[in-house]
Amino acid sequence: MNETSSLLTWVVFTPTIGGVLLLFFNRSDTIKRIALMFTIIPFLLSLYLFQPYFDGSAGAAGAGYGRVFFEQIVPWISTVGGFEVNYHVGIDGLSMPLVVLTTLITMLACLASWNFESWKAKRGLKGYMFLLLLLETGMLGVFVSLDFFLFYIFWEVMLLPMYFLIGVWGGPRKEYAAIKFFIFTLAGSVLMLVAMLAFYFYPPVADRTFNIIRLATDPALQALFNDPNTLFLGFKFSTIMFVLLFIGFAIKIPIFPFHTWLPDAHVEAPTPISMILAGVLLKMGGYGLFRFCYPILPEAAKYLAVFLGVLGVINIIYGALCAMAQDDFKKLVAYSSISHMGYVLLGMAAMTQAGFQGAMFQMIAHGISSPMCFFLVGVIYDRAHHREINRFGGLWLTMPVYGSLATLGFFASLGLPTLCGFIGEVYAIFGTFVSGPQALGAYAIPFGILAAAGAILTAGYILWMIQRVYLGKERPEYTGYSDASLREVVVLAPMGILAVALGIFPMQTLLKFVTGTLNNILSLSGV
Repeated sequence: MNETSSLLTWVVFTPTIGGVLLLFFNRSDTIKRIALMFTIIPFLLSLYLFQPYFDGSAGAAGAGYGRVFFEQIVPWISTVGGFEVNYHVGIDGLSMPLVVLTTLITMLACLASWNFESWKAKRGLKGYMFLLLLLETGMLGVFVSLDFFLFYIFWEVMLLPMYFLIGVWGGPRKEYAAIKFFIFTLAGSVLMLVAMLAFYFYPPVADRTFNIIRLATDPALQALFNDPNTLFLGFKFSTIMFVLLFIGFAIKIPIFPFHTWLPDAHVEAPTPISMILAGVLLKMGGYGLFRFCYPILPEAAKYLAVFLGVLGVINIIYGALCAMAQDDFKKLVAYSSISHMGYVLLGMAAMTQAGFQGAMFQMIAHGISSPMCFFLVGVIYDRAHHREINRFGGLWLTMPVYGSLATLGFFASLGLPTLCGFIGEVYAIFGTFVSGPQALGAYAIPFGILAAAGAILTAGYILWMIQRVYLGKERPEYTGYSDASLREVVVLAPMGILAVALGIFPMQTLLKFVTGTLNNILSLSGV
């Protein structure tokens, strides 16, 4: 596994190959089949990434930070002055689950797009599928890049397809939502660019590198970046760089007050794009914090821990209260994402093993349950052509299969024990309670109590929504609705199965893969 491998390159660029191929065809059925095939292939290839964890190569606790598998390094850009960029890809316990999640959700989103003609009157199926495949390449590239410059390139590649997918195929306010998404994300990208260049040009010429693993593990670079005497514009280098990176990644998570683009983007985006937005794009922010901020700038992470904890708690409570106030079904799910991602930030701020595990588990759990919930909203929107919660009622009687799957999906989002949402939230809350003086200190218990209260609020608005939409008497205007089709069940079933499997076997599934890497990040942080 330590030998050079091109597997990740095939995983990343296979969707783009498929996107170029479908440009030569015009029949809708052919375009759909090609697009689906070139999302299935990366998913099947990504399953091979589990091999080191099953053949013993990764060790009993999983691969640690810096232990990379399926690595490939190819010189890419070099100048006379020593500026050198490599095409450097690889996976560890942090990125592997996210790569598999990306290929799965994109494949399901492609299948969810097969009723394209009914919701967009045949407007540009070829362009839609091409951008969907290009978006998958950008997302996968972000998770496998081990060169900061390459990471930044893929981060930008991901931005444009999502902008057009919302702006061209979205709802009535699609242009506004797309431009807002673009401006927020671009602003974060600029701050990230400043940090990337600072990491490169501050060290002596001989030590300059874009290698992400080396930036975190090289003692000389760590001493320089975290030295209180190293300044940037008169301020401590580590603190300023952490803040710049944090804002860039917080926009993606999204963290209050950088969250306002998300409800608009979700409400206006087509259902399959909302699935990808919730399932994958929001996870890039959490991944970036784990990959860059904590291992490279540990002193700033400890210094700002309470501030991050405050933002995490605000996200949890504020997002839950906003969700409770919504009449639009899709907006409720969008605000619930803001609340659930607050547990990710709070778990990180705690800087404990349980907190880190909870944050990572919540990222994957939300990446499963949230796309499922958005697709469930899309299923009923395709039939009713509205999303007003108070106009529904008794849908479980009208559509029993759909109602049963909806209950599973929303209960997973609620955090019901034995489902995936429960594990991440509980780990994050427990990790917060035991946070030490190097992180949350005296604020640990109050933050833990508030986070637990957020879980109660989540149960409140989810149960209230289920009561209004799925329970009660059957309404005459919905009696003729068809139950979930085979295609819709096929899209929902994998996410439902994973929600149950992760909830019942957390240690034997996700935590088996990520614990080693997360423990190493904690060690690099000096905790």
